[in-house]
Amino acid sequence: MPARILNGAAIRDQIYSELAGEVASLRANGIRPGLAAVLVGDNPASKIYVSSKIAATEKLDLASFHITPSATISTGDLLAIVEDLNRRDEVDGILVQLPLPAQIDSKKILEAVDPAKDVDGFHPLNVGRLVAGRPNLVACTPLGVMEILRRSEIPIEGANVAVLGRSDIVGKPMAILLMHANATVTVCHSKTRNLPETVRRADIVVAAMGRPAMLTPDFIRPGATVIDVGINRITDPAQAESLFAHFPERLAAFRAKGSAVVGDVHPDVTTVAGALTPVPGGVGPLTIAMLMSNTVRAARLRRGSRISAAARS
Repeated sequence: MPARILNGAAIRDQIYSELAGEVASLRANGIRPGLAAVLVGDNPASKIYVSSKIAATEKLDLASFHITPSATISTGDLLAIVEDLNRRDEVDGILVQLPLPAQIDSKKILEAVDPAKDVDGFHPLNVGRLVAGRPNLVACTPLGVMEILRRSEIPIEGANVAVLGRSDIVGKPMAILLMHANATVTVCHSKTRNLPETVRRADIVVAAMGRPAMLTPDFIRPGATVIDVGINRITDPAQAESLFAHFPERLAAFRAKGSAVVGDVHPDVTTVAGALTPVPGGVGPLTIAMLMSNTVRAARLRRGSRISAAARS
């Protein structure tokens, strides 16, 4: 039997429906959650990502602030922008779109964001709270993966999980969230020995290596749940012929467009896995949904005392 497809867009819509009620409650108390997106330069991929995030704020009736400094901006001038956003009460969440230009000290910029407004969950204080089991604002992609698993009724407690990738943005926080949910977690990376054998022991596999279609069916235990975090664009016809050999519709779409977006998981894994997130349409929609959720949460935590005061008056 082919794998059950875990539809990220459908889960995103569930979350948006829940958030809409929370936003309405905040608005009734005079609070409109606001997200500021800082996009430095003209990186085409970054522009697309930020546009999709701004569209999500509009869908949920959140306030949005779009700041677009020149690609030549200095670290000092960008710090001044971040510090201004930290001071602005109407801004609940600050998103600094990565990657930043080479002359910018990215770590210094991310650490300058007020932890209470760090809706990406990258600030060391928020990372530390996550490690300590007292999470406040958590990285959006791992948080979205947890929503997919829970809402799809994939058992996490007691499960063996392989996380492929150890980045600060996905792999590390993903492993911590899964451990807090009582999974047994193995973090795999480029130096892991006997990688296929290690991954085959897992009930749940989270692939976040940034290598197109690296995870082939021989890595997967029959019936395992596979979460594909990768987003890779391919343009090589020979590569497309190989990847889509059993998927004529996807091959036809590649030939018509000249490119395709694929994950870190080979399309043929659908014949082995019990459940699988597609690319596109799997984890991606949840990443943006959790950014919206973090923004609403930040507004509630930052300005919630006003709601309590209004209720008492």
